[in-house]
Amino acid sequence: MVKEFQEGLNSLSKKVVEMGHLAEEMLNNSVISLRDQNVELANGVLSKKTIIAHMDAEIEAEALRLLTLFAPMASDMRKIATILKMITYLARIGRYGKDIANITLELADQPHVKKLVSIPYMGGEVQSLIRDALKAFEEETIEPIQNFTDREKNVDELRYSIFRECLTYMMEDSKTITRCTRYIMVSRYLERCGDHAVKMAEKIYYMVTGEHIDLDPPGPDVNQTPS
Repeated sequence: MVKEFQEGLNSLSKKVVEMGHLAEEMLNNSVISLRDQNVELANGVLSKKTIIAHMDAEIEAEALRLLTLFAPMASDMRKIATILKMITYLARIGRYGKDIANITLELADQPHVKKLVSIPYMGGEVQSLIRDALKAFEEETIEPIQNFTDREKNVDELRYSIFRECLTYMMEDSKTITRCTRYIMVSRYLERCGDHAVKMAEKIYYMVTGEHIDLDPPGPDVNQTPS
């Protein structure tokens, strides 16, 4: 029974990592599709939304089956609880990738404003958070997530920087309003993906150590006048 449970848990963990890589790929490709105005790549992201939804349901069902059949204790129970949380966050990241891909399709025939401001860079920062969270989960170590608070704070600051920059462009030229509004939306989607990566990291920390931790930094004061 113990061997069967461990084999099932190991298989489940691999599926979570696979789902994580798919979610990160969807997000990465959506940002690239927007940057390059690549409609084909955007449609590729959209085609994967049913795959990630299926993986979410399949992993959840298997996790609940393991809980029902084996009633795991201590660290194994924490791992299954972490898995159930992670797949929710990963599904949301995939969904945001889909939303960005839809914006690609909407803006594909319009020139970018100032080379898409800082969105590609922000996307790279968020993807690195997701990758490190997955690495921490796969290796069952907290080392890759030790500096998540500072990294997430940087992502938050990028979002507000993009907002201020886009606001300037819209005030200077009303023709940029639609595009800049979409850029602001994308930066918000990316910020939320960063938040989900941090939430995964918090659950992984609990999985490894048995202790809860808050890695989410306080948000910047949006009313503060930029220096």
